[in-house]
Amino acid sequence: MAQSLSVRHLVGIKDLTESDIQLILDTAGQFKEVINRPIKKVPSLRDVTIANVFFENSTRTRLSFELAEKRLSADVVNFSASGSSVKKGETLLDTVNNILAMKVDMVVMRHSSPGAPHYLTKHIKANVVNAGDGTHEHPTQALLDSFSIRSALGDVAGKRIAIIGDITHSRVALSNIFCLQKQGAEVMVCGPKTLIPKHIESLGVRVGHDVRAALAWCDVANVLRIQLERQQIKYFPSLREYSLYFGISKQMLDELDRPIVLMHPGPINRGVELTSDAADSSHSIILDQVENGVAVRMAVLYLLAQL
Repeated sequence: MAQSLSVRHLVGIKDLTESDIQLILDTAGQFKEVINRPIKKVPSLRDVTIANVFFENSTRTRLSFELAEKRLSADVVNFSASGSSVKKGETLLDTVNNILAMKVDMVVMRHSSPGAPHYLTKHIKANVVNAGDGTHEHPTQALLDSFSIRSALGDVAGKRIAIIGDITHSRVALSNIFCLQKQGAEVMVCGPKTLIPKHIESLGVRVGHDVRAALAWCDVANVLRIQLERQQIKYFPSLREYSLYFGISKQMLDELDRPIVLMHPGPINRGVELTSDAADSSHSIILDQVENGVAVRMAVLYLLAQL
């Protein structure tokens, strides 16, 4: 088992080996024990300064990273583009270089442009963690999803995972496909034809448009949010119609011949992708995903800081 990552940055799952993924998940398991102790802090990153640079709004991911950093005793700088010089025309590189001039060791960045974190790694010396770049990748979400599946089912290899919903606009979908396949899982994407990218079969995934058939096939249903804020045109007639054909209820889950695991990266549009009774049912590990997110992000930051 490798004891260090093969990469200096976490910009995408595509760049990780299977042993990198296993090392992150195993390390996250150790950190999960830490965050369930009465004293939840370890001094692992005491002399490390991390800047959270968010050019896009985010509550869950930013809070999760911030909590992970503080649990590791790092010094944290938060930067939000909405109240910054970016509004005055400052470039991405200028902004980050100004932050690095303050002697920052690591940058956690969310940006609306796909590839922005890759661009950054070529121009700065600090470690870069991608907290989501446009509709491209969201590597830590995929890692925490895999960790959650492993915790619920014992292993990811050989499992059938259905990713259901807005595949076209989701950065979570692409990272999950790469992450799950590298660990030996079978992946299906399911949703309206207008929300599934053309040629996605070339990634080696099954494609379906029938939610009930997808639920009957899978061990895990990872349900994605309808990303209305990214949709410039209408991809389906109405939320009510989407809910009618692609929404998941507790009754649908109960009618299956075996229990399956229900996941959602959040925030949930209740009554659209999932009914409240499905989201809160015994099938759901949605709140476990939130807890696991802190442990996985602690693992990523800790391992990158060793390089």
